[in-house]
Amino acid sequence: MAKLPDMTKHRGFPYAMPGTGIQFVIRRANPKGATPIKALPRHARPGSGAHRIDAAFLHALWHHFGAEPFERGNLDAARLNLLFGREVMAAEKDFDPVSYEALLVINERVARQSFPESFEDIFEV
Repeated sequence: MAKLPDMTKHRGFPYAMPGTGIQFVIRRANPKGATPIKALPRHARPGSGAHRIDAAFLHALWHHFGAEPFERGNLDAARLNLLFGREVMAAEKDFDPVSYEALLVINERVARQSFPESFEDIFEV
């Protein structure tokens, strides 16, 4: 088996959205390299199931990392890509979108406008 790239595992971060098959983290690094982080269009409207999943993921990010930069690590690229470039931004000038060590940060102003429910103490699923 090929040696897996180093990847920080965010202990205590929710594995998935409860009651769904939507994962928030991955179990192991991809031996072929990390999936690129890039902004993807988001078509979910407030109140839709997809919007609730994005809000739950952002809630987990905010309550785990707060306003501080955080390493991409084992966070799911599909979930990050739906928030990237808006609610989640690169935290460094030389951001490497295919690195598990890339630093990200929550754009609190934009995130609070898009997902105000993510900043509540408790997120109702």
